[in-house]
Amino acid sequence: MTKLKHVLVALVAFVAAPIVQAQDTVMRIEAGGDFQEALQEALILAEPGTTIELPEGFFEFTSALSLDVADITVRGAGMDKTILSFKSQISGSEGLLITSNRVSIEDLAVEDTPGDGIKAKGVDTISFRNVRVEWTRGPNAENGAYGLYPVESKNVLIEGSVVKGASDAGIYVGQSQDIIVRNNRAELNVAGIEIENSYRADVYGNTSTHNTGGILVFDLPNLPQMGGHSVRVYNNRVVDNDTANFAPAGNIVATVPRGTGIMVMANREVEVFGNELANNASSNILLVAYPREYNDPTYNPLPRRVYVHDNMHGKAGWDPDGAVKDLIAPRTGTPVPQIVWDGVVDGIWAGLFGPDEEETIKIKEAEGTTFANLQFVKDAILPWGASPDFDIKAYSGSYDFRGAVTLPQEAAATSN
Repeated sequence: MTKLKHVLVALVAFVAAPIVQAQDTVMRIEAGGDFQEALQEALILAEPGTTIELPEGFFEFTSALSLDVADITVRGAGMDKTILSFKSQISGSEGLLITSNRVSIEDLAVEDTPGDGIKAKGVDTISFRNVRVEWTRGPNAENGAYGLYPVESKNVLIEGSVVKGASDAGIYVGQSQDIIVRNNRAELNVAGIEIENSYRADVYGNTSTHNTGGILVFDLPNLPQMGGHSVRVYNNRVVDNDTANFAPAGNIVATVPRGTGIMVMANREVEVFGNELANNASSNILLVAYPREYNDPTYNPLPRRVYVHDNMHGKAGWDPDGAVKDLIAPRTGTPVPQIVWDGVVDGIWAGLFGPDEEETIKIKEAEGTTFANLQFVKDAILPWGASPDFDIKAYSGSYDFRGAVTLPQEAAATSN
């Protein structure tokens, strides 16, 4: 009798306070009770294949969340309805850290993290769909560095999301492979979207506006994955990038001039096409070498095999900032051309006669698009110097690059 009584008491207690309800492969977190504890418990205890559903509401957190269970979906009621606020966070840095494979985060918002918004590290198959990450006080050097931040990962999908206020990059994919970033909005960040040291990325259908720089394709030295390549940036709106750079001093993005549209630095096999570029006060497109000293013998600091074509250019270059103001505008005059290549090449021969045909910059834009090759190396070699080359037709031609990136999570969605 006593044993039966204990079982009944435990059962009543469980039914009376159902913070987490399990139904088949769905775990629903209720709005009442200790929401933070209930959600972290669900992230720990969920079995692979589970969908964790979050209700509509504003929920405050004092510590970071983490997920290391594979095959999990975390889904809210909408990016403006399910809001996870980390404004009072006192432990941990990022809002949510993901270290497991085949995870999808959907239809929710993460606000005001002291560090990164949502970070995925070392994972295979990660998806962010309709997620908002925002620092609500606006641009501030004390905001977290990255909004959506997959790094050292494979099969990355970021779509339909919004990121505002990151002090480094709103949407950042670093040292990763096979990436799609599409139909997002990046606003009021230092860099709106950044692809860094990554292989095979398609960046399309995005709006990047009111950032310091709209879209960056970088390759940096001394990182575990080197030699970024095969990036396509197309059919994006990169307009009105006019926010003063608020990155902490020393960060590479702290050198990005206010009013940069698309910037390709030290990357190869990059195709930039079909984009709308306008009202970027430094320049619409910058193609540049890595500007700092480095001690990595494997690193190539130059942009190569870059093909820029069929973009729509509006006003640009009327109020240059940073290095564009200090180094480029004195050579080109103002307004700075819509497309600028610094002309940094490898060696005296390339400096005098241009790089190898398979390693150069090729451009095919509409009549009237302005361009300059600054010829920095040639200017340094010749005793009498060298002026910028403004003849865009001299750089005509094309490259054939790979086809579209395909991801396993997209194939799975189609089959379902």
